[in-house]
Amino acid sequence: MFLIPKKTLVQEAMSDKYIQAHYEDELSVCLEKMLKNNLDDIYILDEDKKLIGLLSLTDISRTKKSDLNNGNPIKNFMIKDMDTISKNESLLDCRNMMIKNKIARLPVVENGRLIGVIRSDQIRDCFYMKMEELGSKLNHIINNIHEAVCVVDKEGHVVVWNKNSEKLYNVKSDIIIGKKLEDFFPKGILLKVLKTKEAVDDVYHSPPRKDTDVIVTAQPIFIDGEFVGAVSTDRDITEVKRLSSQLQKANDALKFLENEVKKFSSDDFGNIIGKSEKLTKSIQTARQVAKTNASILILGESGTGKEVFSRAIHDYSQREGLFVPVNCSAIPSELFESEFFGYEAGAFTGANRKGKMGIFELANNGTVFLDEIADLPMQMQAKLLRVLQEKEIRRVGGEKTIKVNVRVISATNKELNGMIENEEFREDLYYRLNVVELNLPPLRERHGDIVILIHKFLKDICDQNSKPVPEIDPEVMGILRNYTWKGNIRELKNTVEHLIVLSKDDIITRELVPKYILENVNKTINCESYPMDLNQAISKLEQDTIKKALNMSKGNKAKAAKYLNIPRSTLYYKMEQYKIK
Repeated sequence: MFLIPKKTLVQEAMSDKYIQAHYEDELSVCLEKMLKNNLDDIYILDEDKKLIGLLSLTDISRTKKSDLNNGNPIKNFMIKDMDTISKNESLLDCRNMMIKNKIARLPVVENGRLIGVIRSDQIRDCFYMKMEELGSKLNHIINNIHEAVCVVDKEGHVVVWNKNSEKLYNVKSDIIIGKKLEDFFPKGILLKVLKTKEAVDDVYHSPPRKDTDVIVTAQPIFIDGEFVGAVSTDRDITEVKRLSSQLQKANDALKFLENEVKKFSSDDFGNIIGKSEKLTKSIQTARQVAKTNASILILGESGTGKEVFSRAIHDYSQREGLFVPVNCSAIPSELFESEFFGYEAGAFTGANRKGKMGIFELANNGTVFLDEIADLPMQMQAKLLRVLQEKEIRRVGGEKTIKVNVRVISATNKELNGMIENEEFREDLYYRLNVVELNLPPLRERHGDIVILIHKFLKDICDQNSKPVPEIDPEVMGILRNYTWKGNIRELKNTVEHLIVLSKDDIITRELVPKYILENVNKTINCESYPMDLNQAISKLEQDTIKKALNMSKGNKAKAAKYLNIPRSTLYYKMEQYKIK
């Protein structure tokens, strides 16, 4: 790898500047060569040009002056017992050998012949170059580390300050390096490590730069057991925190959608079912205003399908955001604000440490359905009015406002005008919510839709319970059509499920009908309309029911038989029996 220093061999650092002499050459001549070439050693060769000795200026200085002038050969003065080294040895081993033997040079020999010389200054220069190269690489790495890196010596002087430190703390390295860290950051976490000589892991702090979040890890530095300084790495987690917040929002949205999918999978009111005149008129109005931004107030008794209507409006509007239903009567008064507008991390005891989005933020660019709006506390009515006017919210414990684009659909089964007169509901909020008013008719005013809904519920509930669709005794169908259905569609669905669960022999008979329904029907049926004779009463009920089915189908016998849940042949037989045209 480029950072790990490779093993440096002698041949990479050895010098080819050296003097050689024959062992018979005169000492004075050899000295002259050394002085001329400015070298302090000379290497002596034999007849085969193999190295047999060396002589240094120091060695010559120890000889007598007369020995230089008498023509003495150098072989009489050379050092024969000398250390040599191979070119393939490591430079580090070479240095260690020179230190151990207290010599300043080593001849490099191959097959007995001199091929180079290693001197102490060459080793020093080579190691300096390697250190500079390694330092340059380390400096490059440190400056490209994503974290801000700071190293101080044991006195607290800054010795390393990388480019990310400059960027994060807005202090240039040429200003801070060599200076005491305390002069720039009096409360720096690294100063604590210098005092305690103990590590600090993952400490959060915010540097003196707005909207920046940092996690600091600092460690003491010990070399051979001696404390020499400390190092810290500071991670800028501002972007990570932002992404974490976005992820939390995405998770909230995903969780909400999962709950909505569960609702759809268990709720059979995905489409508005019915053909009565009042219902059709409400549907037409809803379609007309769905693609506008107008607030809608849906009025109707409990169980008439106000949420189903609001979902249909949202889907038809093609708004990009979510449909978020909220039951105002199910939220404790002390939690209204946090549920509606969300809260920041640590806003109150027990709050999620990551904070939480409120329903308006969750439904941005979508629809909020406020069911049971009449149960909204007065103080929240004022805050809701402000949201509708300003189109912005502020989380609990937050300081900044958040723009929202939300369409509000509200619903209630209470008389809001009376509540306004009693000062239980704000009049200005009422007019904000009631730009368009939809009145959903109760089921008792939709007699033609009861049979359609019964058949729809029969099929869906049987599919869910893996049961065959049973027949309904005509008497039972007549009872269900004449019941007042105070709980409206919700009550009808529950009753059909009750009949299916208890049915035997694939037929639903009068005995399965809940007692309270039979009692209610008995009260509402005009006794004079039916004879006391049970057989005659049943015949009259059959005739009336067949006539109504034919009226609903506009004379189409196939449709009428389907409404009555009887075979077409049976319908023909009954029509002929009762002389019905």
